[in-house]
Amino acid sequence: MPFLGCFCLLFANASFADFDLPGEGTLRYPTGVEKEFKFGFGWQASTQKFRIGDKSYEMSELPESYSIAITLSKDESKIWVQEFNKGFIEGFEWQLGKYKIWLRKQDFNDNVIGGYLLTFNKVDYFLARPNISIEVSFTEDGIDNIKLDGVTKDMGIKN
Repeated sequence: MPFLGCFCLLFANASFADFDLPGEGTLRYPTGVEKEFKFGFGWQASTQKFRIGDKSYEMSELPESYSIAITLSKDESKIWVQEFNKGFIEGFEWQLGKYKIWLRKQDFNDNVIGGYLLTFNKVDYFLARPNISIEVSFTEDGIDNIKLDGVTKDMGIKN
């Protein structure tokens, strides 16, 4: 009978879903210097711990989503992403699971806010305002969806 109890306990623990997405990327500074960074998410259902970047938080359930704000400097020459760096940067590349986000400066013929191009899984976007966000939605198994807010899709008219 003790064997059956152990089996049930193992089976119960197997029903918990966990994920770990380290999130790796490269920051580009206004000086041209590039530096690697890590920012990802993880969930351990059995201990009810949610990891954001390098910090873990006890939570009664998996959060529905997490939003990352990107703020353009007043002179539109740099950006600030609190989760990625303490100060301003010029751009970044970030891989989070199957999702890739790349924000970089580029020269355009037409007026583009900050001269920034944001590429999300090979689709290009422009900033529609000086503050945009990346909203990461979760399921028990990882990322359900990533949504961009404050951008407009490149329809091929800005180059």
